[in-house]
Amino acid sequence: MTSLVLDPGNVTLAQLAHVQQRKFSFTLARSCKSAVERAATVVKRHAMGESPVYGVNTGFGKLASIKIAPEDTSTLQRNLILSHCCGVGDPVTRLEARFVMLLKLISLCRGASGVRWSLIELLLDMLDRGVTPVIPSQGSVGASGDLAPLAHLTAVIIGEGEAEYQDSVIPGGQALLKAGLAPISLGPKEGLAFVNGTQFSTAFAILGLFEAWRAVQSALVISAMTTDAIMGSTAPLQPEIHALRGHRGSIEAAQAMRALLAGSEIRESHRDNDTRVQDPYCIRCQPQVTGAAMDVLRQAAYTLEIEANAATDNPLVLADSDRIVSGGNFHAEPVGFAADMIALAISEIGSIAQRRVALMVDPTLSFDLPPFLTPEPGLNSGLMIAEVTTAALMSENKHLANPCVTDSTPTSANQEDHVSMASHAALRLKKMLTNLHHILGIELLCAAQGIEFRRPLRTSAPISAILDQLRQRVPCLREDRYLASDISVASDMVSSGAVFEAAGVSMPELSD
Repeated sequence: MTSLVLDPGNVTLAQLAHVQQRKFSFTLARSCKSAVERAATVVKRHAMGESPVYGVNTGFGKLASIKIAPEDTSTLQRNLILSHCCGVGDPVTRLEARFVMLLKLISLCRGASGVRWSLIELLLDMLDRGVTPVIPSQGSVGASGDLAPLAHLTAVIIGEGEAEYQDSVIPGGQALLKAGLAPISLGPKEGLAFVNGTQFSTAFAILGLFEAWRAVQSALVISAMTTDAIMGSTAPLQPEIHALRGHRGSIEAAQAMRALLAGSEIRESHRDNDTRVQDPYCIRCQPQVTGAAMDVLRQAAYTLEIEANAATDNPLVLADSDRIVSGGNFHAEPVGFAADMIALAISEIGSIAQRRVALMVDPTLSFDLPPFLTPEPGLNSGLMIAEVTTAALMSENKHLANPCVTDSTPTSANQEDHVSMASHAALRLKKMLTNLHHILGIELLCAAQGIEFRRPLRTSAPISAILDQLRQRVPCLREDRYLASDISVASDMVSSGAVFEAAGVSMPELSD
């Protein structure tokens, strides 16, 4: 396996995607160690001084005015972690937890958190040997850091909490022991450095971003299939139209769809003398809608790449000037906004896809396709209720797409009186994407059925390749059968990327 060198401060989303998908292992840039150790030295010196330094020799939050004796420093940090392990809800998956750990490493290695290098080494060893903290999914409001989730991560480092090891969930200390590792007692500020930060919210926002982009690529392919199924026009895909408006997403979406539909006999059969002057918006405006979603996702990607590299705890160690300064980098407002943007894009991709499904099953609009795409309507209901399912999922995603960052609520005796709700914003993306995969999977089934009704006319070579892939797993619907398993297979093809991979056409990329 190829190894990437991650340079905290300069890590790209492409690198994170490779590590997250286990295509590459990683090492940290050598320069990290000296930066981390310099900051740790500053913290150690200030911890022994008389001046109050938040979280180093004081209490936390509303208790920051209480001075802590030097001999109680370690107890202070341990108590912080244990008291903050208040997460509830289903644990995140092993891969998700590992991604949170990776982002925490990158942040700590900026050299502004004041932790010892031995803690960095332990985190690296835990990743390498498969010790994964059990992190509950709920409990963060996205300010003062993702306190509860990150406390559960940190608990394992001190031998507490729970961890998954070799497919079993066991006490954290026992997991370390089995992996040949030992817990570490936290020094000044180290517990605070771990729980103050946006890495939980950022991890789920980035994972949602990656999944959303794959859904966009699948949507472009499937929408091209739908265009051929209803014998739609490719005139709205002409490059001159999109160049006149100038939006990158629209230009690239139209380009991809032109490539997907090139050489279709279905398209050529109605190029002249078609009685329809214009197609409905869900066909004619596909590049504008999906392209706008692509542009929004790229804006979110810009923010999240910065955040993945950020030092987000409090206070921060400014080693060059020998200072420890309180600030607000833990506030996850940028992440919350990015996650809200991703949610809007997901919702709109599903919304226009649902209208395409409704178009195909409606005999009054689908240009001579049979009702509900069944050869014997009446005796058979065909894809009637599959379309209803897409409507249900579309509606749910519309509700879920409501903004989260506007839902601030005061916490911690009003010391933390404005919060971002970024973790809520990011976590809901997973549910929305599952819904979107189902919507697009159902559209795939409908479009395939519609294209086959156009025979002996043939669709394009890229779309034919997708049909071949689908029909290896899901047969043509000739009479009513149990459809839930068909929908599951088609949805899996969407979520895995098999749809756009089968097409063999160059697709827009998230980053340049």
